[in-house]
Amino acid sequence: MFRLTSREGTEMSTAQIPSPVGVTGDSAPAAPLPAADSRRWLILAVVATAQLMVVLDATIVNIALPSAQLALHFSNANRQWVVTAYALAFGSLLLLGGRLTDLIGRKTTFLVGLAGFAAASAVGGAATSFTELVAARACQGAFGALLAPAALSVLTTTFSGSKDRGKAFGIFGAIAGAGGAVGLLLGGLLTEYLTWRWCLYVNLIFAVLAGIGAVLLLRSQQARQRPRLDLPGFVTEGAGMFCIVYGFSNAASHSWHTPSTWGFLAAGAVLLAVFAWWETRTADPLLPLRLVLDRNRAAAYLSTLIAGAGMFGIFLFLTYYLQQTLGYSPVVTGVAFLPMVACIMVCANLANIVLLPRIGPRLLVAPGMLAAAAGLVWLTQIGVHSSYLTHVLPPLLVCAAGIGFIISPSMNTGTSGVASSDAGVASALVNTGQQVGGSIGTSLLNTMAAGAATAYLTAHLSPRTMVGGHPAPALAELAQLHGYTTAFWWAAGIFAVGAVIAGFLFRKGPAAPVPEQV
Repeated sequence: MFRLTSREGTEMSTAQIPSPVGVTGDSAPAAPLPAADSRRWLILAVVATAQLMVVLDATIVNIALPSAQLALHFSNANRQWVVTAYALAFGSLLLLGGRLTDLIGRKTTFLVGLAGFAAASAVGGAATSFTELVAARACQGAFGALLAPAALSVLTTTFSGSKDRGKAFGIFGAIAGAGGAVGLLLGGLLTEYLTWRWCLYVNLIFAVLAGIGAVLLLRSQQARQRPRLDLPGFVTEGAGMFCIVYGFSNAASHSWHTPSTWGFLAAGAVLLAVFAWWETRTADPLLPLRLVLDRNRAAAYLSTLIAGAGMFGIFLFLTYYLQQTLGYSPVVTGVAFLPMVACIMVCANLANIVLLPRIGPRLLVAPGMLAAAAGLVWLTQIGVHSSYLTHVLPPLLVCAAGIGFIISPSMNTGTSGVASSDAGVASALVNTGQQVGGSIGTSLLNTMAAGAATAYLTAHLSPRTMVGGHPAPALAELAQLHGYTTAFWWAAGIFAVGAVIAGFLFRKGPAAPVPEQV
């Protein structure tokens, strides 16, 4: 009852009917597949390079922040804006970027986003003040909002109807899931052996490689129709997303009770409600509701949002724990995440290529959420003197397996069966889930961790635990550890809620054929 299909009298060729996610030759009549593009794997390499650049930029700068702070002389209170500026611009503009992809063409949008992202990275790397760095990060986010949906849209249309779609999305989903951990490793290497500025300059290398490949391989495609851009929808959606992300980010540095927190959150909720109302009445919606009224796609978008919220919490607080409690260097911290990267890649490809066509997304995403939750509960057992091999690595691999089973099938399902003219918006929704979820999760978990650490200190302060008017180092370390484990408990709760939502929303079994709309 949730499935929408086009019945507007337009004939559909065989090439316009995609190979549905999860449909095997035994479960549905096989439609003839279109001729595969001989360059499809090279195109995958191009868009995967661009996607890696965008995803790792959400974490690579975290490693560089202490060095950048010393060089540019900005305060701890302002430090969060180097990360938040990127998330605000990215999350606010993603739907617009997706719609522009559909309106002006995937190749054009991809190249503009790539060039803009590279230019902003160069400016940020050369920044001589805090203001310049934050402005560059905001521009990175804005151009990333063009680039990310264009990249996924290219992948969606290149492998539409192809038997290799599962493999392609397995690789792409693995990169999306592991990119944050790769960013931590790369950031550690660049900061320790070069300078923090190379955490931004390195994007020029990615951009040049992806740009050359895009110019040589991607075809210019014009939209069949030229609908008007939904400006009221863009304003309400962009402002609403800005308020939501800003409100959660503000809670990390202030409190939930300040007007600048709850006021922005309330305003964001109202604006997004107005946006949803407007989209049901405009002739050319920024977000065609047919995309989210399909149960499987709606579940996929929610799953990427929930996974993003929990996943970035793992990266953030485990990084703090490894460096500040166990005393790891930035490089060793990055290396410690490599097993997680490998596990995500293996599980993402196993889920998308082998399992998704047979059992569908429900029995992958919901158990994946539970596995990630279980791994986080296991991580709450860490201590001040825990061993990486016995206390960190095993639960980290359990979390990684869960993430691999969530991200890749969700990306595949969220872009399956959509019309070519809607591929950009569908791709933007997947990216919006991951990026906005990551922003909200990081801010929420950071607030919970800070509050728990403060409460622990307050409860254990006594004349015997004070040294020179300050808490003794051992007590401060225990309070910090309590904050980390509290964040892990909250992240586990987020994944547990995600398991319930995924189990309820995703349809049972392999996905049924959904004719592509034209």
